[in-house]
Amino acid sequence: MIPNGLRTAVRHVFGQPVVAAQRLHGGDLSDVSLLTLEDGQSLVSKSGPLTAVESRMLLAIAQTGARSPQVLGSYGPHLFLEALPEAAPTPAGWRDLGQSLGQLHRTTGAHFGWQEDYAFGSVPIRNAPETNWHEFWGENRLRALSKGVPVDLRKRLDVLIKRLPELLPDPPKALLHGDLWVGNAVFTPRHAFLIDPACYFGDPEVDLAMLHLFATPPDAFWEGYGRPAAGWQQRMPVYQLWPALFHLRLFGAGYVGMVDSRLTSLGF
Repeated sequence: MIPNGLRTAVRHVFGQPVVAAQRLHGGDLSDVSLLTLEDGQSLVSKSGPLTAVESRMLLAIAQTGARSPQVLGSYGPHLFLEALPEAAPTPAGWRDLGQSLGQLHRTTGAHFGWQEDYAFGSVPIRNAPETNWHEFWGENRLRALSKGVPVDLRKRLDVLIKRLPELLPDPPKALLHGDLWVGNAVFTPRHAFLIDPACYFGDPEVDLAMLHLFATPPDAFWEGYGRPAAGWQQRMPVYQLWPALFHLRLFGAGYVGMVDSRLTSLGF
């Protein structure tokens, strides 16, 4: 069943009807479908309250030379994207992902944060511009998600936030994907593409930490990306705390252990 609103949006943007729709995986926080139009064209539709913000983020990524799906148009809450021919990841694909991410991170801004806030589902992401990275990460990322977590974890987070100047260097203000777990990299037969961004300017190690949250990139990734700053692996748990807290807020107590393990590894 294709919703009437989606039918209207397709006709408005492409001037023809949609004849088939297939729900795609990855739609935990938005509705994602593969559409077939009357002329046989395939495209991806995403529907949600913040698709206009996502569109601007995808365009910002593309402007750096990093690979992301082409934005084909939008109408109301519906965003239309290039359909990518997915394939199993290969060493060449991982190398391409590393090169693309490196290209993204070489683009820098005037401040940490982004020009507008974002959200994952019902949980807001505060992107208010900040010149101090420790303040930005501590307040806009960690403390912003500490409400509602178990009291013992919140106390440990408070101690960690006070210690951030000792734990984190002053990084470049690099353009980040912002939610780069392995599922947000789409591999095709020739390339790798960045999808579902939550962009802002910050420490490049944020993306590297997220990429290691559920998987370990192979050596080919580093061949494309280059060598990260010394000590990045020791700092990784600080940056993995944010997605861990998000998972706890969005999906429940099953993620308490993820938060606890990162705090414990940091000595808190």
